[in-house]
Amino acid sequence: MPRLAVPLTESRIRALEPRATRYCVADGNGLVIEVMTTGTKVWRFRYSLHGKRQPLATIGDYRMISLRVARAKAQKYAEMVAQGISPVATARRDRGAESKADVLSEAADLYLATAMADKSDEYRRTTRRALDKDVLPAIGGKPISAVTADDIVAICERIKSRGSPKMALHTRNVVKRLYAYLMARQLATCNPAEVVPARSIASFDSRTRVLSGDEIGTMLRAIDASSIRRPLKLALHLLVLTMVRKSDLVESTWAEFDLDNAVWTIPAARLNSERDRLVYLPHQAVSMLRELHRAKASRNFVFPSVRGDDRPIARSTLNQAVKALGLEVEHFVLHDFRRTAATHLREIAQREDAQADASALASESLRQEDEAAEQRRNLLRWADFVDKQIEAGRQAVSSTV
Repeated sequence: MPRLAVPLTESRIRALEPRATRYCVADGNGLVIEVMTTGTKVWRFRYSLHGKRQPLATIGDYRMISLRVARAKAQKYAEMVAQGISPVATARRDRGAESKADVLSEAADLYLATAMADKSDEYRRTTRRALDKDVLPAIGGKPISAVTADDIVAICERIKSRGSPKMALHTRNVVKRLYAYLMARQLATCNPAEVVPARSIASFDSRTRVLSGDEIGTMLRAIDASSIRRPLKLALHLLVLTMVRKSDLVESTWAEFDLDNAVWTIPAARLNSERDRLVYLPHQAVSMLRELHRAKASRNFVFPSVRGDDRPIARSTLNQAVKALGLEVEHFVLHDFRRTAATHLREIAQREDAQADASALASESLRQEDEAAEQRRNLLRWADFVDKQIEAGRQAVSSTV
């Protein structure tokens, strides 16, 4: 019985060293990589036709073709062989379609077509936008090896002059990843973006944004009145009420919820933690989750993708939904909900302490409450506070009509 090939990995391919004579390493399904005495690595396709072993068909230079793409080509050629067709002519045409990346614009095209192929739509879109808008117009025609750190700094300075330091840093990081890819494929010898410190492009103070009660009410009323999908409206409201991270919520599964006991158990594996986290749910959150459960479109995920495959919505979906609303809430990001809740809860607790009699027996009992009861009490306080902000805005509007 022939020995099965151990599938290759990108790191294993990069570690292959030249020998006195060229040699091949198999990946499987006819795909092999041939290592030349010069160190060049070439993808080949090994096959038999009509019962006879044929010469290797060349797929192309490893520097230009990723492992994923080479496997796809080998699969195509294997299907042709199964039909009794030689893949040689097709492989020759395919090689002609592979442009040699001499200048940065060609290298960027190769990067987007190979390294970006398995990334999310949003990730590919933001990467391409940074390249097309600022990088390639400035240095796309330069040879890969001619791009310098000064070029990267100049691009970042132009972006910063538009008042976008975060975008400048993002663009520098895109170029850094592009050159890391080119170096791995031996198309570049150094990374000009790597020597440009991030702190020289943008420095950001820790966020201190806290929404006022009026802003909370304005935002949630606008979300409720908007045309976005109902599950996204509930997700944004739940993000406010539960005070969890966005990824914790959008990736949650129904198995994590015990709605009868109003408890959400976030597994340690999802938190990269040593233990699970218990989130005690106010009755408002339970009501929203029951609505989602009645209309659930997935056996597993609370907020499934609308694409039909059983996976959650992307983390960026809620950001995009809020951005599309055009809310008049200045300098706000979704993560500010957690800081906002913590700040208002402290203020609520301080008001309650000021109103309480320090010698009252109730104070002693409150101090003796266990952690779970305290968490439940805080979440209910917060949910009630949010409800009041929403209702206060509605009353203000109705009084002016």
